[in-house]
Amino acid sequence: MLAELIWMWLITALGLWLVTLIVPGVRARTTSGLLWAAFLLGLVNAFIRPVLWILTMPLTVMTFGLFALVINAFTLWITAAMVEDFEIDSFGSALLAALVMALLGMVGFILLSWLMMGEVHWMIHRGEMGMGITI
Repeated sequence: MLAELIWMWLITALGLWLVTLIVPGVRARTTSGLLWAAFLLGLVNAFIRPVLWILTMPLTVMTFGLFALVINAFTLWITAAMVEDFEIDSFGSALLAALVMALLGMVGFILLSWLMMGEVHWMIHRGEMGMGITI
């Protein structure tokens, strides 16, 4: 369980690092700032994003899911506001960063599927901490 969390944290940090290379207006001044941003983004995604999803569900449905990018941009913006060494200049940069993160996630899933020879199985398991999803 802990190894999975650390793995996801490092993958998120790698994604944020790639975003800082691709998107103008997104900067990480230090490696520790990038790692803290990845950690806090995980917390924001775990606790704040579900509330945002519920509150904006009608708008997300009306835009055929495109409003989800706005929610993801907002979570990135909140994270940048909390981490001193991680900066996002504008909401437009956050929106572009959310788009790049979504594309990186899609590429990662395709690569995982390819490396597993098309055999990616999602399993729901029950553990001491409750339910979880494992690839």
